[in-house]
Amino acid sequence: MNLNKINSLAKFVAALSLALAATNSIAAATPIVYRTVTVDGQQIAYREAGSQNQPTLLLLHGVPSSSRMYDGLMRQLGRKYHLIAPDYPGFGNSSASDPEQFSYTFDHLAEVMQKFADTVGVQQYVLFMQDYGAPVGMRMALARPGAVQGLIFQNGNVYDEGLGAMWAKRKAFWADRAAHEKEVIEAQQSLAVTKMRHLGDDPDTEAYDPDLWMDEYAYLNRPGQGKIQAALIYDYQNNLASYPVWQRWLREHQLPTLVLWGKHDLAFTVPGAVAFRKDNPAAQIEILDGGHFVMDTRLSEVVTITDQFMHKHQARFSKDSRR
Repeated sequence: MNLNKINSLAKFVAALSLALAATNSIAAATPIVYRTVTVDGQQIAYREAGSQNQPTLLLLHGVPSSSRMYDGLMRQLGRKYHLIAPDYPGFGNSSASDPEQFSYTFDHLAEVMQKFADTVGVQQYVLFMQDYGAPVGMRMALARPGAVQGLIFQNGNVYDEGLGAMWAKRKAFWADRAAHEKEVIEAQQSLAVTKMRHLGDDPDTEAYDPDLWMDEYAYLNRPGQGKIQAALIYDYQNNLASYPVWQRWLREHQLPTLVLWGKHDLAFTVPGAVAFRKDNPAAQIEILDGGHFVMDTRLSEVVTITDQFMHKHQARFSKDSRR
């Protein structure tokens, strides 16, 4: 066989290998279903993957995202776990009632999410919390500790050490809402801030799909969103006030805990991840080379680490386990 034929054969084999790999990857991905249920008069949209006979991950999203941020994770892990991700009221495809008719506080979001879990029949779960998901999830954990089998925080902050420089403006807003609300709404709905929330200080900006922030920008500028976002930003001060209570809960319960943190996040910085060890020395802390939404660029790493964590504690996360 001459050299040209060998080279041609090698190229064919390489192309075939890539095609087979792509086929296997597609075949391995789990389909997602999209549903809606009514909770306290609100239409709550959610996505779900995997068998309900497997350990459940309840995925709580951040701001200004939705359950869509978990799409890739769900498709990859749905073969082994049951994953369910709701949109909070005011987010994604859930109802976005006027703040005059619906109280946009973290207490209320947590209450609705707990009722959502009850409505869809999810009784025990591992909480996967990103950004706003942490204050929502921690409230759920305090209200019903027996339901929570484990904790995963993805740039979901519960420590003062994790607050970046941007929080100075938020604190000014909390001190004088009337004087700063217009500025806060304009910033929250701006394309520049929406983009920077994803990029942070990551130098590898070309790794990010612009659709990530363009889609969120469109959602943020729907009618009524300014008031909804301002209400939650103002109420966020109550999350900081609750940090000591949540930390005590972590200390007392010592649940299996995984902390995934994108190091380029400007809102919640790496010291916030390290701080978990103060209250749970056994917490697994993984600092990743990504941003606030670390799955934007590090999905495969998050999938692998999460799968390993779930496998390590599989006896505890079993549907038959009781604490």
